[in-house]
Amino acid sequence: MRDRFGREINYLRISVTRRCNFHCAYCGAAKSDARELTPEQFAAFAAAFARAGITKIRLTGGEPLIRDDIAEIAEAVRAAALPETLAITTNGFLLKEKAPALKQAGVDAVNISLDTLDPECFRRMTGRDALAAVLEGLETALAQGFKRVKVNAVLLRGVNDGDAERLAALARDYPLDVRFIELMPTGDGDDYQKRLIPSGELLARFPHLSPVPGEDGAAEYYAVEGYRGRIGLISPVSKKFCNDCSRIRLLADGQLKPCLGQKETYDLLPYLNEPDRLYEAICQCIRNKPAGHHFEKAQGLAPMNQIGG
Repeated sequence: MRDRFGREINYLRISVTRRCNFHCAYCGAAKSDARELTPEQFAAFAAAFARAGITKIRLTGGEPLIRDDIAEIAEAVRAAALPETLAITTNGFLLKEKAPALKQAGVDAVNISLDTLDPECFRRMTGRDALAAVLEGLETALAQGFKRVKVNAVLLRGVNDGDAERLAALARDYPLDVRFIELMPTGDGDDYQKRLIPSGELLARFPHLSPVPGEDGAAEYYAVEGYRGRIGLISPVSKKFCNDCSRIRLLADGQLKPCLGQKETYDLLPYLNEPDRLYEAICQCIRNKPAGHHFEKAQGLAPMNQIGG
């Protein structure tokens, strides 16, 4: 389905929880939700979104693996929507334990949020001494044979920006993509401008990168001779890609958020047991998707763990 700007909206991100077992400064504090949808409810929503043209689904959080029933959610969503791709984004802490069940449930791809390979820096950034567990989760995901494994890193000036080269080297040593994502003005955002590292500045540190043309999505990919994977740059602030945005977000409580960078949400839960009305409400929200965000103005938005990343 296309929105009023002619963009094809075919990508749904489902936040299954706002809770998290990390406390990353740029994401927000862990939340305890009074209302989180059940696997059956997520499946009903997924079926309605598929009817509206959604072909790619990603499960997010908070931290999605914190839910004991995450594999059940994944299996139910896949069965209901039959997406071309079912992916999940995780901090990796519980991935060693849960990767086999996720693969069996039909998850195709895994993104792992990993901002540093320095144990002490990791502890400061996440509030947990858990780097070893995350790296074990990464190894397990690769061993499970998911179609694609990616590492997502947010670099903060003066915090972990010195680790960019070490993170990039993961794509040399493993068959995965390492993507550097510009800091977005969500959460408290007090130090946002001085912490932001534009992708252009990072690209200048990697003169050996060769652009990979023809890729869809938010990331611009680059190849490096001798690397098993690729390097990606995602630039929501310095190089807005709103004109090509194809995604919408369903939050853990049944709210639909058409744009990550706008505050508007629409409550779809009242329509859950009325498939035709739910479909119509989804279509209306897609048609009314905003033209784009205004991250360049650095206005504060809800913490990332509340809006599905």
